[in-house]
Amino acid sequence: MGERMRPARMTHMALRTHDMDASIDFYRRFAGLEVVHERQDQGVRVAWLSDRPDHGGFVIVLIALPHAPVAEPTPADHLGFDVESREDVDRIAALAQEEGRLKLSARDLGPIVGYITLVRDPSGNTCEFSHGQALGVEASGPS
Repeated sequence: MGERMRPARMTHMALRTHDMDASIDFYRRFAGLEVVHERQDQGVRVAWLSDRPDHGGFVIVLIALPHAPVAEPTPADHLGFDVESREDVDRIAALAQEEGRLKLSARDLGPIVGYITLVRDPSGNTCEFSHGQALGVEASGPS
């Protein structure tokens, strides 16, 4: 136990979906993700989505499996996406409103959380789109 190991690196988040095509379309239009890998595992369709063509870093793994309806997830249970501007947050919120996916309208929640909106994906998972959040890309660059 005395040996030091490198910290674990988060590589993916796996989500069940009851409609693979609708989920791929959602993550493409709302988050700019693309399918970087797709296969059938024992008759089950699996797709990896990433913002990088080489799928380096982190991917969302969609697994086409039926699942029982669940209670509405709390806002604490969500996927978080950093976008380039407040206008992008507003655009996503408007699109979600049009499609009946809006869970929380765009609003500024202060310097740590930033400007956010919450949106439901086709399987009911909550996605947060934010700008100015401390964990966002801009947090490591000059302000």
